[in-house]
Amino acid sequence: MTKGYGIFSGGLDSMLAALVLKDQAIDIELITFVTPFFGPEKALESGHAIGLIPRVVDLTDEHLNMMQHPRHDFGRFMNPCIDCHALMFNRAGRIMDAEGGGFLFSGEVLGQRPKSQSRRPMDLVANMSGYADFILRPLSAKCLPETPMETSGLVDRNRLLDLYGRSRKPQMKLAAHYGLKSYPNPAGGCLLTDPIFSRRLRELYDLNPALQVRQVEFLKYGRHFRLPGGLKVIVGRNQKDNEALERLVTPDDVVLDASNVPGPIVVIPDANGRPSAEVLEMAAAMTLAYSDAPENILQTVTVTGAGDTFEMTIQTGTKAGFAQFMIQ
Repeated sequence: MTKGYGIFSGGLDSMLAALVLKDQAIDIELITFVTPFFGPEKALESGHAIGLIPRVVDLTDEHLNMMQHPRHDFGRFMNPCIDCHALMFNRAGRIMDAEGGGFLFSGEVLGQRPKSQSRRPMDLVANMSGYADFILRPLSAKCLPETPMETSGLVDRNRLLDLYGRSRKPQMKLAAHYGLKSYPNPAGGCLLTDPIFSRRLRELYDLNPALQVRQVEFLKYGRHFRLPGGLKVIVGRNQKDNEALERLVTPDDVVLDASNVPGPIVVIPDANGRPSAEVLEMAAAMTLAYSDAPENILQTVTVTGAGDTFEMTIQTGTKAGFAQFMIQ
């Protein structure tokens, strides 16, 4: 029996595509890709709901490399959707080749998203992937040209669907048919479509498009500031942020925290030694401004980095004084 490999996001459409093929007794395997911008949690939960546990494949290195120069640029935010989808199909195709599989599939619905799921971008994705003749889109197959898998009888075209457009009613009806009572919302899941995260990523990307994983991970937490001279300062918003930032810290970073009052963890990433006195003074003042310290009172800030720990005494300032440096 020939196996089909599915690009599985965990959304309702990808769940239904898998079930439509499963109804034909086709051997299928779901592949969920992970990068710093999206994880496997939703897909694992959805796969369990339909009785198929996805294979999780880390796409980080290839994805960050693609992000440097996406052939079809970014979408509204920092989402290179066409290049990203093509990369996923290419990686799944290489897995298919290595394991002797027969075809690839996804839950894409023709016309659902004008910029990524209309006919032209779907054809672009297929051609860029290098596996155009192996890609099946079961939910919209009858709206698309017949594929070699259908022509050969490997997949019964008559049992595939003709979904088109943005309405979710046909999917919801099909979900009821399969007994799916709960499933994820269609939106969300990728940080590259989040406006706040995208602004931070764009600022970092414009400095150097060769993104590093740790740099991206830092973007997920705290308030971000770019000081004169180029160093970044990250100020934790809450306990969760503080804990996450602490986990990311390395010896190349400088960490500040208020010694005697509750407050944030403040990180200067990749400081590579002790920053200048001016930078440390600004970072210490920010540490106090976002702490519970009263304004205009001298307070102590503990500074750790470059193999050293010391204290600075400085007057507490205001958040407004640092607004000009915040990455919006």
